[in-house]
Amino acid sequence: MAQTSLQLGAIDSPHRENFSPMRTIFFVVIHLGALAAFWQTTWGAVLVCIGLHILCGGFGICVGYHRLLTHRSFKTAKIVEYFMAICGALSMQGGPVEWVALHRKHHQHSDTPGDPHSAAEGFWWSHMLWVLNVPKREEMQAIAKRYAPDLYKQRFYRWLEPINYIVAVLVAVGLYLAGGWPWVVWGMCIRLVATYHITWFVNSASHLWGYKNFSSNDLATNNWWVALVSYGEGWHNNHHAFPTSARHGMKKWEIDFSYIFLRTMKAVGLVWDLYVPSAEQMAAKVLPKNQMQETSDVA
Repeated sequence: MAQTSLQLGAIDSPHRENFSPMRTIFFVVIHLGALAAFWQTTWGAVLVCIGLHILCGGFGICVGYHRLLTHRSFKTAKIVEYFMAICGALSMQGGPVEWVALHRKHHQHSDTPGDPHSAAEGFWWSHMLWVLNVPKREEMQAIAKRYAPDLYKQRFYRWLEPINYIVAVLVAVGLYLAGGWPWVVWGMCIRLVATYHITWFVNSASHLWGYKNFSSNDLATNNWWVALVSYGEGWHNNHHAFPTSARHGMKKWEIDFSYIFLRTMKAVGLVWDLYVPSAEQMAAKVLPKNQMQETSDVA
């Protein structure tokens, strides 16, 4: 009975009371480290930053953590899946089990009290303050078992979960050995700060400003500038309408770099069975033109 109560509390709690001083210090240090770019910059370091951002943020988080592990919008070989998970872990947004469980919880309770980063609680809460209020270990375990049992039962993910930050630290050491402090500043600090805020803008800006193509019971919107910097994740109303779709940009002009990347991988046989809703499925959820215009006026 005690365990059941814990699980229910973990699922419903917004965790505002679980402020984490250590996580706060970490984010402050990373942001301060990014300021070192004013005197620690080389062209090689900038290129390393861009390359790692695409690999870890785009390939690891957007395609791996989100479209594959969370929503299973396509299929791939286990070795490719595990490589994506490791790349995602290098973005230091938490292990794959935690990330997936919290994101599935977000979809289950989008913009309601059970949502970990409900936009109904204001911009700054949905953008970054929620990250500083983390579930306790027992609560996180209950959330993981409820929302990500498919990952929790796999040995690889149970192994990666507690060491994901160690893997990122090893990469930082490798960057220092290869290019000195400029590579560390750009390859770690600036890359991480950029990836964090781009991911957080999906939670905040894409639930506050934009337009809607489809009906949904939340605040998710399509935000073009968030979509451009987040590899297509900013087409958020589309995504919330069809969470398991591998394609988020549903209109021709809604550029979705993650889907383009997936189509390229499919062409060479690395992924298959990309799910995209049919025209009939989309038509059943499409908003009347007058409602689309009313929503887009606030963008």
